[in-house]
Amino acid sequence: MTDPKPAAGPCKAPPITFATFVLSLAQAVMDQVQQAEHSPEAAKDHLQLAQQSIDLLEMLQCKTQGNLDEEESTLLSTLLYEVRMGYLAATRAG
Repeated sequence: MTDPKPAAGPCKAPPITFATFVLSLAQAVMDQVQQAEHSPEAAKDHLQLAQQSIDLLEMLQCKTQGNLDEEESTLLSTLLYEVRMGYLAATRAG
């Protein structure tokens, strides 16, 4: 006798954590920077969107100062450094 297959249902996404949230913002910056590099005619718009996401990450860093554990704080600082460097490289190239 075979076991019945479980009913198909909605896929459950993992819970959103502070880390996944800031990673998604950082990924948005890198996506916009990449779009700017591949689409010179729209580079200004893409870089503007990238800057807004960087501003959001900076705001989070200021507003959460003293409330993050060491791992979260390190992640946010590292991501901010990486996205700033990517943004800077894109603005210099354009």
